[in-house]
Amino acid sequence: MSIIEMRVPTIGESINEVTLSQWLKPDGAIINLDDPVCEFESDKATLEFPAEAAGKLIYVAAEGDDLKIGDLVAKIDTSFAGATTSETKPTEEKQAPKEEKQAPETEAVRSSSYASGTPSPAASKILAEKGIDAASLSGTGKDGRITKDDAQKANSPAPSASIQAGEKVEPALSAPPAAFSRNERREKMSRMRKTIANRLVSAKNNAAMLTTFNEVDLTNINAIRAKYQEAFVAKYGIKLGYMSLFAKACAAVLLEMPEINARVEDDSIVYHDYADISIAVSTPNGLVVPPVHNVESLPLHEIEHKIKILADKARNNKLSLEEMKGGTFTITNGGIFGSMMSTPILNEPQSAILGMHAIINRPVAVGNQVEIRPMMYLAMSYDHRIIDGSSSVTFLVRVKKLLEDPMLLFMGLV
Repeated sequence: MSIIEMRVPTIGESINEVTLSQWLKPDGAIINLDDPVCEFESDKATLEFPAEAAGKLIYVAAEGDDLKIGDLVAKIDTSFAGATTSETKPTEEKQAPKEEKQAPETEAVRSSSYASGTPSPAASKILAEKGIDAASLSGTGKDGRITKDDAQKANSPAPSASIQAGEKVEPALSAPPAAFSRNERREKMSRMRKTIANRLVSAKNNAAMLTTFNEVDLTNINAIRAKYQEAFVAKYGIKLGYMSLFAKACAAVLLEMPEINARVEDDSIVYHDYADISIAVSTPNGLVVPPVHNVESLPLHEIEHKIKILADKARNNKLSLEEMKGGTFTITNGGIFGSMMSTPILNEPQSAILGMHAIINRPVAVGNQVEIRPMMYLAMSYDHRIIDGSSSVTFLVRVKKLLEDPMLLFMGLV
């Protein structure tokens, strides 16, 4: 008997511990080399752990266990490698004369296989994102397994969330409890949720955080999007959204006001000559903020493509640790959930974050007349240790000016 031990691998420079979130293969299953056997949840991402050999899988750790780098996860008995092939052939030879009579029974056995109706790891993530129960699907893969293609073709009961401003997303509501229910339930906090909680408390406790507000009239931006959207999509294959325009405007002002684009490090202030803007994306596992690098140098369509790629990866748990690193400034958009105003919390070690909100038609004074305009409240939280109140107000005023007169942005008259 030859036993291969599978231990938690080195995942990232700052990651010392992971949680075994779920097994992807049953205990005792015959697996092949590189088959994903379980998923680890780290502080920053969810990662699949592939089999290091072919053979019989033997559980050592359990779902929900917290494991350190190098801890034993499972064992593989390699003496079982190829067992399914060697055991199947004699059976097929003996039963060959009765093949027609035994066909229904064979199908029944096959449908009862553990793979039947079980989604692959990629399919499982897609179904979770769409909110579809795997039990409602029949798979087209081997032994009835639900493949990634099956999951992509499955109809979602509700539209997926968008990170574009103004596209309101209604939160999913759970079934109402029975009348006068006194039931409670306890669930272990996920590693990502614990990390988010710790970082937010740290940001609140370590920074002198304040928030300043303003509002922006999006009449001109809406007119530009309506006039050029069709041509933009035809040329670049993606819509011109609000997020790229906000990111571009912020990047331009960040380079003018380096104190907004800086961070505190020990007794020093670190300034950046580039704008890496983190875009907050809501996922089933929590909020993640992958950055788009060098926004100040990118055209709008490239910003849109990069945001879409990062958002899709985030919702499918496909973000790499490298894609999560960095960021000098963050934009979060509560407007997609209907938020009219909020005070965003800092994304450490950054010193400022911009909060976008819902676009609402409101009466505003334009000259000496009252007009109905598409208005959005802006909120910027900042670290008062290195950003003065006057700087924060000036930053929002300049961003507001570029958004209300976007031709200044397009023509480089910043």
